Amino acid sequence: MARVTLQSIADELGVSRMTVSNAFSRPDQLSEALRRRILDVADRLGYLGPDPSARSLATGTTGTIGVLWGGKLRDSLADEVSARFLGAIADALAPDGLALTLVPPGVDGPVVPARDVAMDGAIAFSCRPGLPALGWLQRRGLPLVYVDLPGRPSVTIDDRGGARQAAQHLIELGHRRIALVTAGIGTAPGVVSGEPVVEDSLVVRERLAGWREALGAAGIVPVLVCQPQAFEDARPAARDLLTRAPEVTGVLCLTDVIAHDVIAVAHERGVAVPDDLSVVGFDDHPLAARAGLTTVAQDVEAKGRAAVQALRREMARRDDPAAPRGRSQRLGVHLVVRQSTGRARR
Repeated sequence: MARVTLQSIADELGVSRMTVSNAFSRPDQLSEALRRRILDVADRLGYLGPDPSARSLATGTTGTIGVLWGGKLRDSLADEVSARFLGAIADALAPDGLALTLVPPGVDGPVVPARDVAMDGAIAFSCRPGLPALGWLQRRGLPLVYVDLPGRPSVTIDDRGGARQAAQHLIELGHRRIALVTAGIGTAPGVVSGEPVVEDSLVVRERLAGWREALGAAGIVPVLVCQPQAFEDARPAARDLLTRAPEVTGVLCLTDVIAHDVIAVAHERGVAVPDDLSVVGFDDHPLAARAGLTTVAQDVEAKGRAAVQALRREMARRDDPAAPRGRSQRLGVHLVVRQSTGRARR
């Protein structure tokens, strides 16, 4: 059977080859009725459309946007907050006909995705500034937007302000013995005497700073608890906290997932929440509402839309260097009070 080409369809319809090509690549050049006739004939003849590789060579574009995660994709995609962020990006790109490519952070092997995978632009999400994969994206000169990390243009949230709100909430409830459960590497999970290594994480640094600003103004020196990785089981750290610092009445957690593990250990130990222990999370993860968790809410879908908006501007600058750059944005957050916090026990 002869291979179906654009010319085959043109001969069938009695139109030019360029007209058939426009039906696939420049539909605005044809009436809807003519385009539909061409697509119907192409479908009947078994023609799927121009070869994507050839189209990329002709247009200089790939039709896909990369999203670089700083950690394991398996962990990120299992997290509902990260999944909602990714879904918002996909929805915002859909009107442009752009697909998503998930770029892993690893650089081992003959193929390095951040270096070798074709893409029109990329969004770097919550990565270390020194991550090798991020370095490859930067060296390629791709239109690039930074989310939850330093760079320009960037999309962040008011992590520090949100953390201050959370700490102030416990202070106003009369809590003076407060623990901070943050994330860092190089230490065993649990109460620490020194500072955890946070690997240049903007989110961790800002939330930790916000907590300390509010607590310091109230003359409170917190107990510092280290959770080595944000996505790992935080129950060992929580058990160490409740064993070594039973006087603590309030806990401020880096994420809602960590806060959920702290509450689980409190129940395991017979510590009543919030009568004996108040717990505050961060992000307003879907499980926060299910667990009645007081938290700081961020709009991850607005964050995804803002990232795509900034990336569109950066991509426009590729064709017109005089076009305005994508704007850096800091999105607001707000405290959501639920059942996991109450007055400090006497």
